[in-house]
This record gives sequence, C-alpha cells and structure tokens, in this order.
Amino acid sequence: MIGKPVADIDTPALVIDLDAMKRNLVRMSEFAKKHGIRWRPHAKMHKCATLAKIQAKAGAVGICVQKTSEAEAMVAAGVVDVYISNEVIAPAKLARVAALAKTAAAQGGQLAIAVDSGEGVIRLAKAMTEARKGSGVGTVIDVFVEIDVGHGRCGVEPGSAALNLVLEIRKHPALNFAGLQAYNGMAQHVRSAADRRDAITKAVEAVLMTRHLIEGQGIPVGLVTGAGTGSMLLEAASGVYGELQAGSFLFMDADYAKNERDAAQPQFEHALFVKAQVMSTHPGHVVCDAGHKSHAIDSGLPLVHALEGEGPLDYFNGGDEHGILRPAAGSTYLPALGRTAWLIPGHCDPTVNLHDVMIGVGGGLRKGVVQRIFKVDARGAMT
Repeated sequence: MIGKPVADIDTPALVIDLDAMKRNLVRMSEFAKKHGIRWRPHAKMHKCATLAKIQAKAGAVGICVQKTSEAEAMVAAGVVDVYISNEVIAPAKLARVAALAKTAAAQGGQLAIAVDSGEGVIRLAKAMTEARKGSGVGTVIDVFVEIDVGHGRCGVEPGSAALNLVLEIRKHPALNFAGLQAYNGMAQHVRSAADRRDAITKAVEAVLMTRHLIEGQGIPVGLVTGAGTGSMLLEAASGVYGELQAGSFLFMDADYAKNERDAAQPQFEHALFVKAQVMSTHPGHVVCDAGHKSHAIDSGLPLVHALEGEGPLDYFNGGDEHGILRPAAGSTYLPALGRTAWLIPGHCDPTVNLHDVMIGVGGGLRKGVVQRIFKVDARGAMT
C-alpha cells in the first residue's frame, strides 16, 4: 500500500491523517515545554510501539499503559520506559510484572506501577522479591500510590490512607515510592470549561493535602502524575502536577470534540478516521460499509467528516456491518454509490483495538498517499 493513493485503501479501514497528527504532536510538545512539565502519553490509546517511539522523539518521557500485556507488547518492541497506571493484583500477573521490570532494566529502561491497597503492595513486593532471587540483579520497581481525586474508580482515599500505603511501600527493598497517581477521568468529558476547572481544583486540593501529610513524615513525594486530554491545561497550570498522561490528543475523537474548549488549551485536530464506502443508496439515506465492528460506540456514534464540496451528514445505527447516513438538518446532500465517507470515531481507544493496522496517509484525505502502516501491537492485550 505504501505510495498508493488514498482512494485505493479498501474499506472499512482505520486511517491516520499524518499531517494532522504531526501538528498535534508539535502542539503538545510546545505546551509541555511552555509549562515545564513532563508528558507521558497513554499508549492504551494507540497500542502501537512505533507511535510510542514517535512520541518519544517529540519529547515524551515514556508511556502509560493499563494492562500488563500492553506493557509486555511495548517492552518487546523496544519501548522500555513504561508506567502501568493501574492496579495489578493477581499473583500470576504480578510475576509477569516482576519479570518485565527486569527486562526493562536490562535495556536501560524502567517499569512503574500504581497501587491502592496494602494487600496490593505486599503482593507486588513478594513477586519482585521472588524475581530477584538467585539472579544477582537487584531490580527495583517504581510504585505510585493512586488516590481517588474524583473519578470514583480506583484509588485510595486522599490523606492518611495514602500515607499508610507509602509507609508500607518503604518497608520493601524491591519497591521505590515514586509519587502519587492523581487522575480524574470523569473530568475529561465534562463539557463546560468552568465545570472542568472546578473538578480539577478539587483534585489539586486533595493532592496538596496528601502530599503535605506524606512530606510531614520526612518522605519526599517525587512526582505527581495524572491528567488527560480534556483537563491537562488545568493540571499543568496547577504547579502541583509534574507529569501529564494525556493520550487522546494525538488522534482526538468525536467525544472530545463536544467539550467546550478553554482558550488556553492547544487546538488539537481530528487525525483518526474510519474510511467507509457507500454500498447502497435510497431516497433520504445511504448505507456505508462501516458498522459497529469497525468503530466503538461507548461514547456515541461517529461523526461524519465532510470534505470540501460535500454536505453535512449524520450517522445512524445500522448494526454490526452497516452505517446509515442521512442529510444533516438543513441539507439534502447524499453521496453517490461507491463514494467515500470519512467517519470520526466516538472513542479512539477501543476503536483502535478493533483493527490490526492503522494506515498513515500524508497529503490529505482526498488526494493523499499512503506513507506508513502502523501495526496495532497490543491489539487484544486485555490481561
């Protein structure tokens, strides 16, 4: 496919507008430099080691993942600064974590992980200690205590409960207390800029209180990490967070487009599309060949991206293999049989996980050419 025109891409296919993606990368890099803050993007979004390496060249310090198997896929492909920003409890998985920490360290990298329970700390320490036996390698894993700053998912309560976990971590030679994980995922999709600001203000207050308590025991809090694409402006401006975990900025999706943009937030562009083809036409609607097996719908149905000269269309549920396209309000435009329809997925992360590859196109979606093929290395990495 390399060098072929965009028109030759079979459908449905997951396509990256490389020009838009590069602009997003530049804007993120400039934003981080301006605020003097590290950025460690979530690779769970693209699941692609090549893209992780491209982000590193642009200034990222490493990547986040959510699953042990995602971390394994990244390290196997040479991405060795990895933070599992999630809790791992099963002994079998923790043995894999410990082995991966040794592998990453041997390649000059570092593995980190989040915890939110005393039992989780003890199990992690046991796995790391077992992995160190007889090897002569004193591998240490960085451990972040996750506090619940408003997401209502994982995370220990801010304050004394977090301090107790820090004290437990420091009992174990194979564990290094590296800081706090403070991510409010719910704030990412709060539509109002003012409401997002309120949510992150509360998160910052929880972090400050917890950090003060820990440092009061003479224990340094090395790093506060968190933030997502929807709220990263606020964490960066807080002076409290030292690292941003925003990942979706690279592609952007239809759901993020619904957020009211803060004027100081970088203007990220849509760069991920599902290329579809009109396969059936009818009075008042047409049908394309991209149904729910080609894009995730947990954050709503995709938007239809209108190229110059095309009218606006709305996407409707057609099932697993079909999408129904109708003229948007005030329009009568319908594409002809065989024409291309470009869809902006509602949620990029699970959409990527539905595909084996992403096709990188330079020069635009109408007249561009295929420049790169990106393998989805961690597709299906659930464990």
